Amino acid sequence: MKTVAAAFCGFIFSLGLMVSGMADPANVLGFLDVTGAWNSLLAFVMGGAVAITLPGFWWLRHRQLTGRPSDDALLWPKRWPPDAPLVAGAILFGVGWGLTGVCPGPALVLLGLDGWKAWLLVVSILLGWKGTQYLQNNHMR
Repeated sequence: MKTVAAAFCGFIFSLGLMVSGMADPANVLGFLDVTGAWNSLLAFVMGGAVAITLPGFWWLRHRQLTGRPSDDALLWPKRWPPDAPLVAGAILFGVGWGLTGVCPGPALVLLGLDGWKAWLLVVSILLGWKGTQYLQNNHMR
């Protein structure tokens, strides 16, 4: 059942990316071009996502835990102050996003739409992810 729910959520997310125009790298790059022909579409998409998500996060943080095993998923990570790997990862993510106009969610949507460039991007994301795991497990102790 969890697999069906995950597939349904993924479908809704990809549909939202398509409808909002966020699967089109030109829209994202237009939003990042604040000194040129700025495209405000992404600001409205992000604002709508925050407005829908914040009440859910508030509810999850303030509900009383029941002690069920599923409640472990609600233990929020404490990552303050940010450490060097988090900052470095954020910078790399931002540079990659700015150069391509695509983040991981839309990259998966583009696999079926944008040919070899989307595949190259997704393979690069996976290599970076696995490379980071390798470094964390073997060299950063």
